[in-house]
Amino acid sequence: MSFIAAMFANLSSFMAMIVPFLFVLTLIVFVHEMGHYLVARWCGVRVEIFSVGFGREIVGFNDPNGTRWRLSLIPLGGYVKFFGDMNEASMPDPEVAQMSAADRAVALPFQPVWKRAAIVAAGPLANFLLAIVIFAATFMVYGQQIMPPRVAAVIEGGAAAKAGLQPGDLVVSIDGRPVESFADIPRTVALRAGDPLVFEIERKGQIIALTVVPQAVEVASAAGKQRIGRIGMQGVADPKQLVLRTYGPGEALSLAVRETGRIIGDNLRFVTRAFEGKADLSQLSGPVGIAKVAGEAASISLISLVMLAAALSVSIGLVNLFPIPVLDGGHLVLLTFEAVAGRPLNATAQEWAFRAGFVLLFGLMIFSVVNDFIR
Repeated sequence: MSFIAAMFANLSSFMAMIVPFLFVLTLIVFVHEMGHYLVARWCGVRVEIFSVGFGREIVGFNDPNGTRWRLSLIPLGGYVKFFGDMNEASMPDPEVAQMSAADRAVALPFQPVWKRAAIVAAGPLANFLLAIVIFAATFMVYGQQIMPPRVAAVIEGGAAAKAGLQPGDLVVSIDGRPVESFADIPRTVALRAGDPLVFEIERKGQIIALTVVPQAVEVASAAGKQRIGRIGMQGVADPKQLVLRTYGPGEALSLAVRETGRIIGDNLRFVTRAFEGKADLSQLSGPVGIAKVAGEAASISLISLVMLAAALSVSIGLVNLFPIPVLDGGHLVLLTFEAVAGRPLNATAQEWAFRAGFVLLFGLMIFSVVNDFIR
């Protein structure tokens, strides 16, 4: 009996993690591919397949325009296959040269460079737009619970104490970026371990600049143990100090755009630190780690899960813009070459570039999955 109970408990725990993960991933993938699809249709390009997931089709249907809409077996991504593509990676079909004039008019390889670039860029931009819509709607409907960025205590020997921060100080900005809530402080320093940060604080009516160097510490998180920057400072813990700030449509939209930009900046900062050898690459999460975080977000509230989807949508949109062949950014690099050189890169070079991109992405996937299981 205990074995059966344990089995059902494990199954329940697994479903509580996998269902929110699939919800988040399916939403992000669908919006990303819909961006490609809508701009392609606007540009007059025929779309043959719109797939959420890879591999064998589970269920699907054909629309009046001849597009096959399908849900596929492996739910880790998706693709749109355009007329004239050889495969899901949008490598040109070698037989396009034999197409009729009518077919060329609706085939992707024969479209002007600017149209192809717009179709490629539309996927990541749709991800950014999804995040902005979610953030703006949340800020309008629910507002924000904000704790003033005032220092309640500093830990002896910590970075804040060494820099001269004192209880009662109000943090105004960090490295020139305004600080509106105490939550902005740990979020900013988490990715900046070892970097000197200029804190502007208000103390007794005066603005003082202090340089704080976050210390790297290991903490437990929903995705496992991670090394992040900490400065040894505590905010006011009194719930009565929380301020509920509500926003009109214009303010909510502006704040949503800023939040999306902040996530992009944090991701780019992590990549930069990785190239500099300063980032802790064990923080990279794969599907297992993301599923665990999604499960924990869902256990808090639906809004937490939707906000997680918005943040992940920004990150996935940005990653797709990286100049790696097979990703949208890699296609944009090839299109830039074609625009400058007046001709596309030769087919053999493109094929090797795509192979290298597949190998790199596969290696990153394996690395992130190993990180997940180690954590």
